[in-house]
Amino acid sequence: MDKTASGWVNGFIGVLIFSGSLPATRVAVMDFDPTFVTSARAAIAGLLGLAMLLLFREKRPQRGDLVSLVIVALGVVVGFPLLTALALKHITSAHSIIFIGLLPLATAIFGVLRGGDRPRPAFWLFSCIGSALVAGFALTQGVTASPVGDGLMLAAVVVCGLGYAEGAALSRRLGGWQVICWALTLSLPIMLVLSFATLPPSFAHIGSHAWIGLAYVSLFSMLIGFVFWYRGLAQGGIAAVGQLQLLQPFFGLALAAGLLHEQVSPLMVVVTLGVVACVFGAKKFAR
Repeated sequence: MDKTASGWVNGFIGVLIFSGSLPATRVAVMDFDPTFVTSARAAIAGLLGLAMLLLFREKRPQRGDLVSLVIVALGVVVGFPLLTALALKHITSAHSIIFIGLLPLATAIFGVLRGGDRPRPAFWLFSCIGSALVAGFALTQGVTASPVGDGLMLAAVVVCGLGYAEGAALSRRLGGWQVICWALTLSLPIMLVLSFATLPPSFAHIGSHAWIGLAYVSLFSMLIGFVFWYRGLAQGGIAAVGQLQLLQPFFGLALAAGLLHEQVSPLMVVVTLGVVACVFGAKKFAR
């Protein structure tokens, strides 16, 4: 398997793992405070990441890499988890998943700015069509439904796209799993303090579903998924492989309907299928 094909396979595995993030977060914040979920997931993943770095005796990043690692940490370790956790207090995971369709465009834009990608003009056409479908869906729901929740999701998409692109560019030098482990380790002291500061006064009311949701976002969304995702972006190109995120709403909606029994409207399905179709056109013109 050549490098590009390997990148798409790794990217696809990462997207599958990330598809469960919003439903799992939705379950976790039903019983846990969103700030605790954000800090706890980062702290748990950070401890595991630090253990991996020590076990494999990885060399420390160069001083010039620290700024990039801070951007990764702010984008995907703190920013996206916190903003989505707050958003899911106002909207359902099924509604929030649709906004993930904007991530490929955000990732592609930052891939050009930070990663040096240069997709062909037709690529941007397909990427923008997919994003327009997502934005159009949000408007049909009415801005009065939950402007706070929608605004938080849009902010989450922007910071996540930056974190993805920055991490992918850095992965070309440090390696995929090393980047997320160093970013988690960098934020570990703050996340540990914040976790203890936001601990629930009692765990008696915490259901098993919330613990399972927290475990998923800590192990898979915050660590394992990034091992495949950053490797895929580095191998296949940030803008190109980033379009696989257009598939994420499809898997996420299936999980939201199957596990959380949330309503998935026909319009959600139509928009998702249209967005998924755009990934194939974007892939063809990505380079």
